[in-house]
Amino acid sequence: MSQETELAVVRQNGTENGTEKVTEKVTENVSGSAGVKSARRAIDLIETFAATDAWLSLSDLHARTGFPRSSLHGLLHTLYESGWLQVDAGGTKYRLGVRALICGTAYVDRDPVTPFATDALEQVRDATGFTAHYARRYGAEVVYLETRESRQSIRLVSRVGRTLPTYATALGKALLAELTHDEINQLLPASLAPLTPNTITSLDALHAECAATRERGYGSESEEGTLGVRCVAAVIPYRIPGTDAMSCSMPVENATDEEAKRVGELLVETTMQLGARLRRAGIR
Repeated sequence: MSQETELAVVRQNGTENGTEKVTEKVTENVSGSAGVKSARRAIDLIETFAATDAWLSLSDLHARTGFPRSSLHGLLHTLYESGWLQVDAGGTKYRLGVRALICGTAYVDRDPVTPFATDALEQVRDATGFTAHYARRYGAEVVYLETRESRQSIRLVSRVGRTLPTYATALGKALLAELTHDEINQLLPASLAPLTPNTITSLDALHAECAATRERGYGSESEEGTLGVRCVAAVIPYRIPGTDAMSCSMPVENATDEEAKRVGELLVETTMQLGARLRRAGIR
């Protein structure tokens, strides 16, 4: 919305005895907010593209965002010209362009924790034989920042940059356990959308999970985020509350309760050592 500001204006009125100074107030529209609105819409468009695998047309984007078609034309052209979007062969549909990858990679490359976390991930992967992840909580989601695949893994798709809801992951539960009861309630809705038939769907159940996480020292889930996968995770203690965590993903057929406990305790030990290294390095 446009803003208005009051300005004091001195006007000289002609009189029989000369001039008379009269001060009056006028309002002036400030148009700077229009630029802010365009920037906000551009960000919303990029996030809309990031949330889907599909090519999106102008009509698709109008339906999803509610932005006027005239505004969308200009925004799409600008984002395409700057490399944030690519267009299909027909010139009518768009998806994210290479600039999104460049900027996303720059975030990871410049994060001071990543080199330390990478070393720790490799230690955990080699000690357990399982895939190890490093992630950060961003609002109600966890964002994967680094992964070291099991040497037996046949996965070819990196998880770096991908997100999952906190309540459906061991990483997320470990990080949610850093928060208070009220903070969790403010962060998440009362009803949680399931990713699998095993996903927790109520805040009461999630609070119970967080309490169990605090008691044992690490988060745990079995087939709640991905069918066939069991996971344990521990927070890296270098910030209060913790923002980062490490996890191990295990095939459910290989992940007995005893094995999950062994890996969870190894993660606690590893993250404690990593947190101490980060604090000594002055990283917060």
